[in-house]
Amino acid sequence: MDRIADTLTIIRNGLMVKKESVKTPCLKVVVGIGEVLKKEGWIKDFAVKEKNNKSFIIFTLKYSEDGSPAISQIKKVSKPGKRVYVSYREIPKVRSGYGTAILSTPKGILTGKQAKQEKAGGELLCVVY
Repeated sequence: MDRIADTLTIIRNGLMVKKESVKTPCLKVVVGIGEVLKKEGWIKDFAVKEKNNKSFIIFTLKYSEDGSPAISQIKKVSKPGKRVYVSYREIPKVRSGYGTAILSTPKGILTGKQAKQEKAGGELLCVVY
């Protein structure tokens, strides 16, 4: 099972039915992705909660004033069967800089811009635009 892909699908489906928030299982990588999405302005907020000794994450989704979601696409790039690794020189620009690439690097979960500044390559997890 690919928990990252499951989380992205839960977010995508929540946006399609205009939910205010969605709940996903808690993983360290998903918390890192949530921090990046919040910092880049793709979601309103996220919080890690615990109930009955099980941790989960609640993502509060973001919409514009006309009701359209802030995220139009969120795609998983690296898959369990085919991992995609990039050096800091090969990090792609997403939608000419209007989107965000999210990478798992030795320095943590970073955006493409941050990874280039840190000169850290890694696994290209997903792209958001």
